[in-house]
Amino acid sequence: MRTTPLSTYRLQLRAEFGFDDAAAIVEYLDRLGVSHLYLSPILQAAPGSTHGYDVVDHEQLSRAAGGAEAFARLSTRLTEQEMGAIADVVPNHMSVPTPARLNKALWSVLRDGPGSPFAEWFDVDWGAGDQPLLMAVLGQRIGQVLTAGEIEVDTSGDEPVLRYYEHEFPLKPGTETLPLAELVGSQWYRLAHWKVADEELNYRRFFDVDTLAAIRVENPTVFDATHGLFLRLLAEGRLTGLRIDHPDGLADPRGYLRRLAEETGGAWVVVEKILEGDEELPNDWPCAGTTGYDALLRICGLFVDPAGAAPLSNLNNELTEGPADFATVIEQAKREVVDDGQYAEVHRLVELLARICQDDVRLRDHTRRAFHEVVTELLVAFDRYRAYVVPGEQPSYESVQAMEHAVEVARGRLDEDRHETLDLVRDLLLGREAGTAARIDEDARHELIIRFQQTCGPVMAKGVEDTSFYRWFRLAGLNEVGGDPDHFGVSPEEFHVYAARLVAHWPNTMTTLSTHDTKRSEDVRARLAVLAEVPVAWADAVRSWRELAVAHRDPLIDGTTEYLIWQTLFGTWHDGPIEADRLCGYLEKAIREAKRHTSWTSPNAEYEEAVESFARAVVADADVLDAVRRFSHAQAEVVRCNVLGQKLIQLTMPGVPDVYQGSELLDLSLVDPDNRRPVDYKLRSDRLARLDAGVKPSGLADEKLLVTSRALRLRRQLPEAFAGAYAALPTSSGHAIAFGRGSRGGAPEVVTVATRLRARLYHLGGWGDHTVVLPDGHWTDVLTGRTFNGGSTRLHDLLDDLPVALLARS
Repeated sequence: MRTTPLSTYRLQLRAEFGFDDAAAIVEYLDRLGVSHLYLSPILQAAPGSTHGYDVVDHEQLSRAAGGAEAFARLSTRLTEQEMGAIADVVPNHMSVPTPARLNKALWSVLRDGPGSPFAEWFDVDWGAGDQPLLMAVLGQRIGQVLTAGEIEVDTSGDEPVLRYYEHEFPLKPGTETLPLAELVGSQWYRLAHWKVADEELNYRRFFDVDTLAAIRVENPTVFDATHGLFLRLLAEGRLTGLRIDHPDGLADPRGYLRRLAEETGGAWVVVEKILEGDEELPNDWPCAGTTGYDALLRICGLFVDPAGAAPLSNLNNELTEGPADFATVIEQAKREVVDDGQYAEVHRLVELLARICQDDVRLRDHTRRAFHEVVTELLVAFDRYRAYVVPGEQPSYESVQAMEHAVEVARGRLDEDRHETLDLVRDLLLGREAGTAARIDEDARHELIIRFQQTCGPVMAKGVEDTSFYRWFRLAGLNEVGGDPDHFGVSPEEFHVYAARLVAHWPNTMTTLSTHDTKRSEDVRARLAVLAEVPVAWADAVRSWRELAVAHRDPLIDGTTEYLIWQTLFGTWHDGPIEADRLCGYLEKAIREAKRHTSWTSPNAEYEEAVESFARAVVADADVLDAVRRFSHAQAEVVRCNVLGQKLIQLTMPGVPDVYQGSELLDLSLVDPDNRRPVDYKLRSDRLARLDAGVKPSGLADEKLLVTSRALRLRRQLPEAFAGAYAALPTSSGHAIAFGRGSRGGAPEVVTVATRLRARLYHLGGWGDHTVVLPDGHWTDVLTGRTFNGGSTRLHDLLDDLPVALLARS
């Protein structure tokens, strides 16, 4: 069995689709051409978990998915089919479940505090040793809860516990007979109102999620305890690789990956790492690469016309409120996150700085207020998830440049009398000499470097992905994980440079178009990309739709939300509108994430009802739907080119392609939980069987299945070709992108050709005499069976049946 996958197929495991269900579709996935299943987290998670990232027991396989016995059956089935499996690993955090006893490590810490054998598992600030662990679970302030009699001691079980509705907590030994108010104040934990968490939480968490407590996997004992089961499964051959969730949250990602490579013998490992702008994965991280968001940006960008940026900006400004540029939206959102959701983390950084400077007489005249202002501005200005500074090591040129860029942006936002403090903080964060040469309190300096980087990630994720991307919709399809709405279009030349870099440095990285975290599926983004090619027609269409829907519009609804609805309606259109319940569920999440008029913590029922009422009325209005249908029908051929083109490129470019569950057919899903809906595998298996029997594709869904299956099968047939060279092939038109893979005698063995920006091509009169230069030899298009000779070939002839071609040397 290959240790490096040829391709992967992502499955979302849950109670409704467990290990046995996965085993039942192995034969179908083998026919599709998949080499490895890519399984969402497989360990025991909190009760009712729909995603598995809230692990409670690292020693048990998910009981909801079937447990060890069902996993063994899946492994046997994969072995019979000569396929493998990789699993999602969550090293950064584990669940704070209800009840807490389900997490035995946490339960021990709650009962015994710093004296617990598990105390080193969690990243807790115990203060001077007696500061309790904050448990912000109460519906009102503690005094009101006590007065209402909502907390009680229960001694009926194996050990006495403190109960608050469905919550239960252990009691510090010897406190069970104290008066209730005194008992509550004597524990190793502090029960508090849930709103206290953002300001006083003293354990590191995943982003702003109180129920996901960070763990210290850098501690060898914690690593061994949390990775033992994975290591056994790898040693037994039941897993062949791992996907690492959120490595930026770790104290030492490189050290973690080095330990993992050592323990696994160099297994194939990819990391969920979002690279911003021209950022590259550190070359000293021992892994195969990322999970593919960087590839997603480039692939999808090929089908976005940069000429559409200005007219779509004008339309966005016409229809919506707020800043005209995205950078302003990001700054405001990140500032909100720093001031609110990350306040406790910022406070901890400020206290570290104050401690360092108080202990060093040369640094004492910098105040906490100055530190708070400087740290705030640096976090807002920092434009990536991590600087990769390692305490005790000279920072890389890239790390210094990233930090200096943030410092200069922050300098422009700070009063001049804070600039000296800013320079001091920069030097400390880069590990430079500052203050006394003896470097007093080295431990605090190292901790500062680590914690600042652990805070940058949550500020980026919550400020950009989970806030800004829901506030600004010039072209909603660009508001994607790892994406950049200002990176409007990718030229073939830019893509070729990126692909060649992958071959040279990260040939076994993962590529993707849809994941469990993407804001929209690949096919929704393919549809939305069309709008950049027809901005005038789109503007006219939206204005007319707004007029038709004027009677449904509540004055409460802002223009930004309404514009999102129109883009979503078009992006999910398939022979009719998206179901009203799905649309309304998505919109509730979108407007709460935007945090403009409502939020998860302070829902505004009146506003939410107005949005839902409008959305339901729109998808029930025959006149509106008829207008949307006409516009959608006019873009059908461009959509076809985008859907098939981006899929074929992803499956044949450098890297290991991942197919998200169900997306081998047309899949018009939105952000989770919409993208976790059940997948009809019998339908897919039957359609694939018809294609294999020689039946011609019936519509775009069949064509996508054809492209997916033939590309995956060709990868399996010619693994060395797809692991080898990449060569851009010359075309006489920028509306075609072509490249070759592999090298037999210096010439490619496989050629990919795809149509891009089809609407503009149509207005130019079509392909005409434009050509692509195929390498010498005889070629067969595995999608159509047609044959071609090498040399200059007319694109019209090559792409007559489909807007894409996949050629294999005959």
